[in-house]
Amino acid sequence: MSWDFFVPVCIGDLVKTGGINQYVVQDVVSPKQLPSYLTKFKGALRSQGPLCILEHFDTGYSVLQQCNSVELGVKEDTLEILVQVVNGLAASLPALLVSTSVSAAERKEKLNAVKMSVFLLCKLTETLEGYSCRQSIVTAPGKGGKKGKAGGEGLLQWDSEREKVLQALVQLLQLDIRSLWSLSLVEEEFVSCVTCCCYKLLENPTISHVKSKPTRDCIIHLLGVLIKKYNHLLGASVKVIQLLQHFEQLSSVFAQAVSVWSTEYGIRAIIGEVIREIGQKSSEELAREGSGVKAFASFLSELSALVPELMIPNISVLITHLEGESHTMRVAVCEVLGEILVRVLCGDGLDESGKADRDRFFDTLQEHLHDTHSHVRARVLQVYTRIVNSKALPLCRYSEVMELAVGRLMDKSINAVKSAIQLLAAFIAHNPYSCKLSSADLKKPLEKETAKLREMKEKLQGRAPVAVIKASELWAAMEPELLVTVRTELEPTSETEKEQQEDDRDVEEEKEAEDDRATAVKIAQFLRVNKYRNAVRLCVRAHSCFPQSEMFAPLSTLTPDTLMETLALIFKGSDEDAAELSQNLPPTPQKDGEKEGEDGELKKQEMLVQYLKDTETFALQVERAISVINTMLYWKTTSVVQEAVQFCVTVCEFSVANSVSGVRKMLPLVWSTDTAIKDAVVQAYRRLYLNPQGDTIRMKAHTLVDSLSELMVDASLGTIQCLEEIVQEFFGSGSNLQSTVVQVLWERFTGKRETSGLHRRAAVLLLGMAARAEREVVLSNLDTLCSVALGEKVTEDFLLARDTVITICSITDHVRQSKGSPFRLPQEHQLFTCLTQALAEGVVMEDPYWHSFMEQAVRLIYFLAESPDQLCSRLLQRSARLLLDQIAEGGEINKDPGQMQDGSQESIEQGEQVNCVCLAQLLALCGCVAFWQVSHLERSVSAELRRRRGETEEREEKEKGPSSKAKQAANESAMEEELGLMGASAEDTEAELIRKICETELLAEENLLCAFLPLLVKVCGSPGRYSHPQLTTAACLALSQYMMISPATCEENIRLMFTVLERSSLPVVRANAIIALGDLTVRFPNILEPWTQNLYARLSDEVPSVRQTAVTVLTQLVLKDVLKVKGQVSEVAVLLIDPEPHITSLALNFFNELATKDNAIYNLLPDIISRLSDPERGMSSEDFNTIMKQLFSYITKERQTESLVEKLCQRFRTAKTERQWCDLAMSLSLLSMCERGFKRLQECWECYSDKLTEPGVYQPLLSITAKLRRGAKPQFKAQVEEFEKRLTAVHTRGLENVESPEMEEENQKEGSSEKTVLRTPLPTKGRPRTRRGQTKPSVSSHGDDSFVTPQKSRKSKKPVITFSSDEEEDEEDAVMAESETPKVTTPIARTSRRARLRN
Repeated sequence: MSWDFFVPVCIGDLVKTGGINQYVVQDVVSPKQLPSYLTKFKGALRSQGPLCILEHFDTGYSVLQQCNSVELGVKEDTLEILVQVVNGLAASLPALLVSTSVSAAERKEKLNAVKMSVFLLCKLTETLEGYSCRQSIVTAPGKGGKKGKAGGEGLLQWDSEREKVLQALVQLLQLDIRSLWSLSLVEEEFVSCVTCCCYKLLENPTISHVKSKPTRDCIIHLLGVLIKKYNHLLGASVKVIQLLQHFEQLSSVFAQAVSVWSTEYGIRAIIGEVIREIGQKSSEELAREGSGVKAFASFLSELSALVPELMIPNISVLITHLEGESHTMRVAVCEVLGEILVRVLCGDGLDESGKADRDRFFDTLQEHLHDTHSHVRARVLQVYTRIVNSKALPLCRYSEVMELAVGRLMDKSINAVKSAIQLLAAFIAHNPYSCKLSSADLKKPLEKETAKLREMKEKLQGRAPVAVIKASELWAAMEPELLVTVRTELEPTSETEKEQQEDDRDVEEEKEAEDDRATAVKIAQFLRVNKYRNAVRLCVRAHSCFPQSEMFAPLSTLTPDTLMETLALIFKGSDEDAAELSQNLPPTPQKDGEKEGEDGELKKQEMLVQYLKDTETFALQVERAISVINTMLYWKTTSVVQEAVQFCVTVCEFSVANSVSGVRKMLPLVWSTDTAIKDAVVQAYRRLYLNPQGDTIRMKAHTLVDSLSELMVDASLGTIQCLEEIVQEFFGSGSNLQSTVVQVLWERFTGKRETSGLHRRAAVLLLGMAARAEREVVLSNLDTLCSVALGEKVTEDFLLARDTVITICSITDHVRQSKGSPFRLPQEHQLFTCLTQALAEGVVMEDPYWHSFMEQAVRLIYFLAESPDQLCSRLLQRSARLLLDQIAEGGEINKDPGQMQDGSQESIEQGEQVNCVCLAQLLALCGCVAFWQVSHLERSVSAELRRRRGETEEREEKEKGPSSKAKQAANESAMEEELGLMGASAEDTEAELIRKICETELLAEENLLCAFLPLLVKVCGSPGRYSHPQLTTAACLALSQYMMISPATCEENIRLMFTVLERSSLPVVRANAIIALGDLTVRFPNILEPWTQNLYARLSDEVPSVRQTAVTVLTQLVLKDVLKVKGQVSEVAVLLIDPEPHITSLALNFFNELATKDNAIYNLLPDIISRLSDPERGMSSEDFNTIMKQLFSYITKERQTESLVEKLCQRFRTAKTERQWCDLAMSLSLLSMCERGFKRLQECWECYSDKLTEPGVYQPLLSITAKLRRGAKPQFKAQVEEFEKRLTAVHTRGLENVESPEMEEENQKEGSSEKTVLRTPLPTKGRPRTRRGQTKPSVSSHGDDSFVTPQKSRKSKKPVITFSSDEEEDEEDAVMAESETPKVTTPIARTSRRARLRN
């Protein structure tokens, strides 16, 4: 073979004349002849094998060259032949490559065949891939979801063929065919031909789909072979980056590819190359790429999840992106760090470098918990959640990260808040401290163990020997100074000689009683106390005293050196002797063992104390998080509420302190209109309380009852009502636990199982909830309820009796809202006998819980008894008789005369005294009976009348027969009208009957209720005489209930009730009076309307509880349109700055709800401003601004803003003080001013221009111009700037000094035009419009000069003008009517302002 095949860069290059021995295509076959040529190609392949490509290359090239005009079948046949050729080469080449005796011609022949077949196969594959992508776009699924037939078949066929092509290439290139090339250098064009085909296939949008997994795997392995064997490493890394920039869907594909290349093929350098390329991207490049950044980030995240250990060497390159502007890259790097920390740098087996890397990565993550971008903060919190769930967070970092997570609960981003809640839940679920987290429970053990540790330390310190410093160390310290002393002593002066003589005498005295050893000890003592001179002199003298001593022998020649040696021997010798002595002693292993044991115990105790401290800190942080998350249960964002509910469940399962508070707080959400929130709460309660754990059904039932009882203990009425919904759902769900749970509840209630009073009450309430789903639970056991709770021992526990009555109420029609004939029990029933006896006996007792029992009992009597009015009449008689008997007996009850007051009319006459508490209870009973009697008439009796009327009508219709039906059909329309009128008139008759009974019969003389009314009036009207708090409270409440009976009774006592409201010294009486008067306002609105002002006055009560009650009642009345919104609403506005946060939130809620009504707040604002800025109120400017800022936030319509600008400007004229001017200006600045509003502000210049010298007026108006200038159009901006200059000029120089000659000329022009208009007035159409904000020209002057140059009057007096409120203004019209404009009859002269300033 004389020619070589060179892989061309372009397909067309093969037709051109090449170089020496270079293959050139000789004949390009036409499309018509191609089928016959392909048949020859197939025959040659069968006969010659894969080397036939050398002769038939032109046929394959022709298909490739004319691909657009060739039929699809021809291309498919060509592809099939080429795949067979490549497979044939892959099968035949191994023998050739192993053989050593291969000729150069044969090698060349095989090489050309490989290059030709691979070239044709890759290029044809690229062409078919492009055609397939175009077909998928053209034949995309339509509305019916059906693809084109031909396109669909072609695509399906190509997907299967594509995989065969890649498998063939992998089989061929896996062989070591590099030996076919000279020097084993594979030409770059050949490698590029294959890689370009692979990358072309990767550009397919569906390559990342599951169905493309085989193709994807083949491409990854083929590229892996090329990178490993054919030097494609650098090209692959560059191509990965390029494709990621343009195809975001390839991020997961390349992450998988890079991980396979680095692990299965051992090419770890590819990770470094790719990450280095990404790391070198600047912030500007990333900002330009857009989608490429997302692809890079996704690629890094998925790669770190696949091979986290290989990311560590290259992480330093990526960390630079944490300082960049791209938040997407910051998120990706943080996720990479998280994967490394979870899967590599975790556990206790890390070396020092690993621990250092781990700490550095954790520090980096903690820094980005405060990232500027919310998405980064949220994702870092999610990374920490995964770390905590994987138990990869070091214990020393728990407290720090926990504190940061609690801080993120205040984040502005919803996603960050949700992620923080999830992280905190993970902390609690995987905490290493305790299964029960309660700081209160941990406090005592911590104190106990801390005290024990302190004792152990003190004990060890007492035993520990004093630290001994060696003599050699002391000698080294004193040697320099001692040497100086020795030299000084050996050269004595005259004075020292005298001292020496004195010392000599001392030494001689000592010598008599000492030997040489004692002298040495003395010298050593002198040295220890730093008496160096005495030690030296004694040592010198000792040599003459003890010449035979070996210790002082060296001093025979007295030099500084010999003297120092002798002193060192004396000083250190004793220490060395002691050391030798201690070395000769036998060891004491027992003492050493004891010491080691004590040290070990001390370390254990220190670890225990530190563990308890960490646990307490963690528990405190959890409790702090609970308090914050509990407030999120009522956020408007559904997802946050769901996370908060889930968190509450988690903390409750771990018995964290105060966790039940969150569970109770989320209970009202069962009434939420949001289905997702309601379902979350129901599922939470099922998980916590209704899915108990236990081995048997009975154990599960006990667990369920215990958990529900704990929730019921100390629960509010609202909590119990919400819990009813969940428990009712449980009993209606058909659970197999129902019967066992009911049995356990009855056992607890009856006392068969020992339990506390609280749990007995919880059990009976739960039985009532069960009765809502199944009435027989309670109805069949009424006798048990009466005997246990309402029998002889009822007076011992009125709370149990009250809860039992509530439970029995659950079987009544009122609670069950059942239709049909009413369910009632006869008066002689045991239940009513027990109730009346308990109520009557309780009247003459002083039990604090009797009152709540009485209210529920009277309610039950009216709900369940036949003729309850007769039953209650006998009850009142019996109770009054018992009280009179108690008065008559006197006895021990009346021991304290100070607690007694006049009780009844009879007792007053006889001068007897009655127990105030008992009298209060009797009056409370009277009021309760009166209230429920009215309710019984208007609800039960009225409903029964309607039911009976309906039954009568139905019966009459049935009796009429078919003939009447024919007549009815003939007169259908007339009959409908007649029946409608008859029904309406019948209802009116029934209502009139009920009203007549209330007005004439209930308080008639023969009715027992009437006998107590004078007593009630007397007690309420004489607070000085009847001063007992409970008596006053009960009397006032009972009187208000009596007033509900009829309008006449209400009118007679309304003045007394408002007197009590205003003058009572008891806050509870005032609060009750507000509630009662609110009910009366609903029932008799016309009677209460004149007293509205008195109700609003309680908003300024000095007691917070009264203010809270007042704002709650008024909110209900106003929002239900019972009270008309008037100027007194300013009193509610004052509560926006109330010191009590709860009252502030109620006031805010009032205005939030009021803002939903059209123009309500807009109509009230001017009057609120006038009232709050009144000097007599004395409100500070800061409080005024706070209130107005909130109120003006509700003004959102441009028309309202424009009208308010004019109204507020007009009020400048009538404002009397500078403070009022400032408040008006501040109010103007709070409006969201628009162009129309600014125009109105300019028109009203005359109203406020003379006030601009005041800084409090000037600064707010100046702030308006600053707001308007932002983002304004050039023309409007110029107007604003001109207005600002005018404001500044008047403020700095005064209004009079700003009047320039040019302005006077303008005034002259305006005057002449006005004169012309006055002489020839034009006819006006419609309503005449006034010139707003301007004074009317005076017509009193008789010359025209006054219109040209107005004369200014210095002595004109300002009229005293009072403004009326805008409460009668039409609510729908936001434009001020002409009648609202203040009429100023006397012109406001500027000279008066100037004169005042001069003074």
